[in-house]
Amino acid sequence: MSKITHVILTGGVGSRLWPLSRKSRPKQYLEIFEGKSLFEMTAERNSLVAEKLVVVGSRDNCHLSREILEKAGKEYLDIVEAVPRNTAAAIAFAAFASDPEDVLIITPSDHVIDGESTYAQAIAEAVEKAKQNFIVTFGVHPTKPETGYGYIEHKEDEVLSFREKPNLVTAQDFIDRGNFLWNSGMFCFKASVLLEELKAYQPEVYEKSLIAWNAAQDGKLDEALSMDIPSISIDYAVMERSKKIRVVPAIFSWSDLGSFDSVYDYLKSKGHSVDESGNMVIGNDNYTAFLGLENTIFVYTPTANLILHKEHSQEVKNVYNHLEKNKPHLL
Repeated sequence: MSKITHVILTGGVGSRLWPLSRKSRPKQYLEIFEGKSLFEMTAERNSLVAEKLVVVGSRDNCHLSREILEKAGKEYLDIVEAVPRNTAAAIAFAAFASDPEDVLIITPSDHVIDGESTYAQAIAEAVEKAKQNFIVTFGVHPTKPETGYGYIEHKEDEVLSFREKPNLVTAQDFIDRGNFLWNSGMFCFKASVLLEELKAYQPEVYEKSLIAWNAAQDGKLDEALSMDIPSISIDYAVMERSKKIRVVPAIFSWSDLGSFDSVYDYLKSKGHSVDESGNMVIGNDNYTAFLGLENTIFVYTPTANLILHKEHSQEVKNVYNHLEKNKPHLL
């Protein structure tokens, strides 16, 4: 009998949400979303449909996942990567750890999803397609021309193409054409089907990941063997090349909260304070006055502050990269 397994990918550091997100506590573990972390919300969201839980994380954050799941009384398989090797390898490890007929629901740990019934409907549809040996990706109906997401061109459940993050003009063209979806980074498939496709299209990733997995001790992967694995995303390795891809066009509300403009929109929707000029303070309850500024976000932490216009959220990663070279202790 096949089982449904929820696989949470939680290796990211959330560089575009610095200084809230740090290497010691990445964004998925920050309890700033109605008193819960994104990781906790992700685990809860899929607990009703999945019989097993697998977490693929890093040795730097696996203790944070453990704290949350032990507190919630959830049993899970912990796969600990010694070094990040992108999503193709991370997903391969979860598939190697599963029975061939198991259906895996792959989700990042740092997304916000609203719409419980529509989400459950999309998951059920994806599981049925996965049982028919398809590899399913979830596409979200776009609400604006977003330049921070990849897009899926589709006709019903057929995938016509995957598009990388576009510029604003191209993103607006995608919206106007009406058959493009945001690429959510969520997938559903049988373990055996994914591994067959990975072996066919990226045999080196498959073989080196299998070697590393077979040598793992209690789910902990060896660093030297892991370094041999090519660092490739599952999109490039399989999704953009396989003939078995289907898309579920999902109507639930979704955000990857990958930048401060999306965090701003989410917090505002939940009643977070915003002044009459659209300015917001995150991380501090002190009275703060903004003069001559509009749509400005002030991010406070005890060791570093960030002040930015909402429209410049994608540039935070430049600050992160600068600090990585010059002040790594602030990361």
